[in-house]
Amino acid sequence: MFIDTHCHLSVEDYDDIDSVILENREAGIDKIIISGCTRESIIESLDLAKKYPDVYVTIGYHPSETDITTYDDIMKLEEQIKQEKVVGIGEIGLDYHYGKENKDAQMHLFRRQLAMADRHHLPVVIHSRDATLDTINILKEFPRVKADIHCFSGSLETAKIYISLGYYLGIGGVVTFKNSKLLSVVKEIGLDHILLETDSPYLTPEPNRGKKNSSKYIPDIAKCIAEGLGISVEEVSKITLENTNTLFDLGSKL
Repeated sequence: MFIDTHCHLSVEDYDDIDSVILENREAGIDKIIISGCTRESIIESLDLAKKYPDVYVTIGYHPSETDITTYDDIMKLEEQIKQEKVVGIGEIGLDYHYGKENKDAQMHLFRRQLAMADRHHLPVVIHSRDATLDTINILKEFPRVKADIHCFSGSLETAKIYISLGYYLGIGGVVTFKNSKLLSVVKEIGLDHILLETDSPYLTPEPNRGKKNSSKYIPDIAKCIAEGLGISVEEVSKITLENTNTLFDLGSKL
């Protein structure tokens, strides 16, 4: 049994969502947490959570949405996060990959959503690209907020900093890539702060790289980690499920 802690599910990316959900279940995926991080995807994600019993959501405005996110959007988000199957705010954060022209605005939006998470006692899902130091420094301003560092692929040093702050690291398909050093990081830190994710439809793990990603490939990620650590896939499942339930409090949402 597995939980995909971070994926994207949309009619824009998948022709038949009913089939996607069925394939997930057949692959042993007990639940998925989909991320709505634009105005449109937030609404779609909330609708999917109402339709499918195994779908939960995190919602929030991605840093790429900074320049078009309005005050009204944030006020509406504060109401949307109160819906029954919302388990966190995200993915939110900082992304300087294409430039820092709106860096201050990104940080402002990030802080507003972290403050919202703090008020409502919700964890956050963090997107950080080429912005590690600013991400860490801003997160430290909100010590009560728990976090999932989504799609982590950083250094061992960075991993240890996040773990020292009590955060979890979302490990996805990158860990299976032959040129990735992520598995060596996971070997050093162990499983106590690891979550499994796909970030589907992106970053499909080996041996299916080149195909559209899906939550059904979570077992491939678990197998890679299990082999790297010299433990069973069942042990990876057990520990990562416990971590997921601890962070997202899924037991209270059933």
